Amino acid sequence: MRFTKMHGIGNDYVYVDCFNEQVPQNLPELARRISDRHFGVGGDGLILIHPSDVADARMQMLNADGSESEMCGNGIRCVAKYVYDHGLAKKQQLHIETGAGILSLDLEIVDGLVRQVTVDMGEPILEPNLVPTTLRADAADGQDADQSAPAVNAPLSVEGKDLAVSCVSMGNPHCITYVERLGDNWVLGLGSKIEHNPHFPNRVNAEFVEIISRKEIRMRVWERGSGETLACGTGACAVCVAGVLTGRTNREILAHLPGGDLRLKWCEDTNHVFMTGPAEEVFSGDWPC
Repeated sequence: MRFTKMHGIGNDYVYVDCFNEQVPQNLPELARRISDRHFGVGGDGLILIHPSDVADARMQMLNADGSESEMCGNGIRCVAKYVYDHGLAKKQQLHIETGAGILSLDLEIVDGLVRQVTVDMGEPILEPNLVPTTLRADAADGQDADQSAPAVNAPLSVEGKDLAVSCVSMGNPHCITYVERLGDNWVLGLGSKIEHNPHFPNRVNAEFVEIISRKEIRMRVWERGSGETLACGTGACAVCVAGVLTGRTNREILAHLPGGDLRLKWCEDTNHVFMTGPAEEVFSGDWPC
């Protein structure tokens, strides 16, 4: 099986072109084996690029633990780069089918290759039941919380710490915690505990965010099914939304992640979130199946 290793600011996946390769058997097992950084190719998971009846291509994503996820913001930028660079669809605007719907992507082409991609990530999902989470916004003055209101500054107790978290779905669920200073004690200490907390029936991605200014933040992510990753595109989008909802940041921000930077914008008129960042192809090879 031919594969290609790609990454978006360090969020790396193994990609399989199912336009030209037979769809592999036992995908969860393949994802676990091929993602292993010691005995496999190494990556945060496996992404298959399929033909689509409704878009230019369809993206199927599996995490490093073999579980399937709805979306990956860094991953879809790499899918767009692969689709264009390898001639599957030579268009500067692509439509990619995902588990979170069909997304539109605008490509920046330099010397015939995609360098950067802007993704229309669509509207954030804020109703707690749809995120999904059983957490609710912190009600003031002893009043009952509105069950459909966004879970903003919701109280969550983890490992003896009382947190105020905000929950947003960008097609996959995110739990955002604002901290004074980022550190391993937050990400490695609490990330897994938040991911598996019973308030999140489908598990959750955990973002930890340090505010630099109203236009700039620093963040780290514990990804559902993969552990800490160098970047998370949907997580950065969720942080952009949470920053507005909590009054901490503007609608347009620069996010610094361990692997690089992303630009995010939550448009007030359309309610859509836009993410801009690079995509890189690293190498290709053959995997015995």
